Amino acid sequence: MSIDNNQEYEAELITLIDDEGTEHEFEIIDELENDDGYFMALVPTLRDAQSEVADADEYYIFEVVENENGEEQLCEIEDDDLLDKLAEIFETRYAQAMEEEEE
Repeated sequence: MSIDNNQEYEAELITLIDDEGTEHEFEIIDELENDDGYFMALVPTLRDAQSEVADADEYYIFEVVENENGEEQLCEIEDDDLLDKLAEIFETRYAQAMEEEEE
């Protein structure tokens, strides 16, 4: 199997609006659906070199739920045990992807 080094990577981006109406752009780095629900791991997009260093290891996990209008929305996960479980899954999957990329 060969890797096409000329293949362009296209990030899947999502914009979230906080309670104050401020928009924040994130990259979707992974998605997971299991018995607990449907979840996304997001990293903030980097706006400058200074924030790149500060936010390099920061990511967020949200649950994807359907609202009363049938639209998907992202919700914070309030169950700490579930959040820890999901973080472990996402971090394991990320580590495996990095290992595969190195090979």
